[in-house]
Amino acid sequence: MSQTSQKPRSRRRWLPAFLGPGLLVAATGVGAGDLATAGFAGSKFGYAVLWAIPVGALVKLVLTEGLARWQIATGRTLIEGIGERLGRWLLWVFLLYVLYWCFFVGAALITATGVATHALLPMPTDFGVFDSPAQAGQVVYGVGLSMVGLLVAWLGGFRVFERVMGVCIAVMFVTTLTAAVLARPDWSGVVRGLVIPTIPEGGLVWTVALMGGVGGTVTILSYGYWLRESGRDTPEHYASCRVDLTVAYAATALFGVAVAVLATGVETSGRGLTLIQSLGDHLKERLGAGPRLIFLLGVWAAMFSSLLGVWQSAPSMIADTLDRLVPAKGGADRPQRRRWRYRVPLLLLSTVPIAQVFGSFKQAQLLYAVTGAAFIPMVALVLLLLTTRRQWIGNRWVTRGAGRALLAIALVASIAFASNQLWRLFS
Repeated sequence: MSQTSQKPRSRRRWLPAFLGPGLLVAATGVGAGDLATAGFAGSKFGYAVLWAIPVGALVKLVLTEGLARWQIATGRTLIEGIGERLGRWLLWVFLLYVLYWCFFVGAALITATGVATHALLPMPTDFGVFDSPAQAGQVVYGVGLSMVGLLVAWLGGFRVFERVMGVCIAVMFVTTLTAAVLARPDWSGVVRGLVIPTIPEGGLVWTVALMGGVGGTVTILSYGYWLRESGRDTPEHYASCRVDLTVAYAATALFGVAVAVLATGVETSGRGLTLIQSLGDHLKERLGAGPRLIFLLGVWAAMFSSLLGVWQSAPSMIADTLDRLVPAKGGADRPQRRRWRYRVPLLLLSTVPIAQVFGSFKQAQLLYAVTGAAFIPMVALVLLLLTTRRQWIGNRWVTRGAGRALLAIALVASIAFASNQLWRLFS
């Protein structure tokens, strides 16, 4: 084994699964859409639909585990596998898709992070330029934190990113769970909602949205790149990867359940971060300013960690795709983060979507959700094709009966979610 793969293992021997790439992917995948969907479903249907959140997390776990198994077995990312086994033309489709996705996800994350920061530290003035102090906070804070994300990715490297994300993850989970406990929910109702699947009248759309909205979409591809950077993409790390992903998606489900529990019984007509802010106000009325501050701090950490993760991983996807389509003539042996195929997309991702920040957050978020939702069925189908062929992945790693059934279920569930998002867009 190389020194590169040994170093992360020795450094993390005492806690190999709980601080692995899985939690980084989970935190990246929990964005404004996840929070708003869980919050609105909890507000409208209470505990009855809680079971859909762990089911959705399980779907993402199955897909990400398949991605990890492919990379560990072959030494190739999923994008490399698509190019080699399924056709380079699919990479052109993916490249166009991910560029389109980056614009909307960038706009949604910059806006969401700005709004979440303004909720914590209200902007006192509109500077005579914006329509209100709230819009000033949305733009100024959002653009400023986008630049912070740019600097972390450009200058800091993976280790710095990992440490910053570790802090955000701790804040995000601890504060949200603390707020949920302080809200004193009906714990027997919570347990029933988790273990007894029910769909309330008029709740089918939001139940499907909960299943599909947990744990990210395109961002699950990040796992392969962060496995490689952490030196954990070799066969001896497979068992720890499975534990890593199980812990990560369990934490994601717990986070979503906590938000839905907080929203139960709250009367609100808001959508997006407006709903999240109203939950904070509700906590303040019931329990005081402290719980509200705790909850909003967790929301901020969720937004900022998602921004950091996308700024780190999306340029890797683009650079990987370009390397397959247009092989570099020189400098291919340099670390990816030092190459312009990574840095140009990073620069564009952190700046170009700023133009959308002045527009409607609701529309940006909806387009982001729809473009992301459409991706998950493609991943499920690709994994079914790649990981079920022994000659491609090897007899040890091939997906067998139970795994194929889980991937097929994930494919059907993700198609239902994508259809649901399209219906919401055009209804």
